[in-house]
Amino acid sequence: MARFGVLSLAVLLGLQAAAMLVSCFDPSPLQDFCVAVDEPKSAVFVNGKFCKDPKLVKAEDFLFQGLNIPGSTNNRQNSNVTLVNVDRIPGLNTLGISLARIDYAPYGLNPPHTHPRGTEILVVVEGSLLVGFVTSNPDNKLFTKVLYKGDVFVFPIGLIHFQFNVGHGPALAFAGLSSQNPGTITIANAVFGSKPPISLDVLTKAFQVDEKVIEALQMQFKA
Repeated sequence: MARFGVLSLAVLLGLQAAAMLVSCFDPSPLQDFCVAVDEPKSAVFVNGKFCKDPKLVKAEDFLFQGLNIPGSTNNRQNSNVTLVNVDRIPGLNTLGISLARIDYAPYGLNPPHTHPRGTEILVVVEGSLLVGFVTSNPDNKLFTKVLYKGDVFVFPIGLIHFQFNVGHGPALAFAGLSSQNPGTITIANAVFGSKPPISLDVLTKAFQVDEKVIEALQMQFKA
């Protein structure tokens, strides 16, 4: 019995060790850099991009210019996000970070959205913003705060969040994200503007409203 107990314990510890190995990952790049290229003749595929031959890498591969220029807020949401990710700076490939400039006209909104691959940290440079995020089911708890110049707020990875300019003038914020390509899912666009459209039966049951309400919302998001 003692021998069986020891054997069982060894098996259990072995399974736990295997589980730990399966869930582990290397959070750091295994080379100095991996500058992304689109159509290489001979390269290594890393993190969704091909690596440029290190001998051909230049300083411009790590540079983006123009983040000082305000984005146009002449749209329905009266906001603009200028994202600087791996597609804008090829040298970001494998480095796990990106950056965004967000411009808001008075009462401009960066609508509820998620970043499936990145946590966001936002700093207000000008103006005042009402920001918030909602936790996952079943609590769906809202954490919200009004931010002013110099304030910093964090949106955890994958959670729905938003920013709304509550001031009378323009607002400006910069955001860092913990992914070279964090992705963005704007909730309203995804639900009511999918291609092809999500079934009316699904949406009317999900939102507990009449079909005409859903059809009106879908019309707002048609290209």
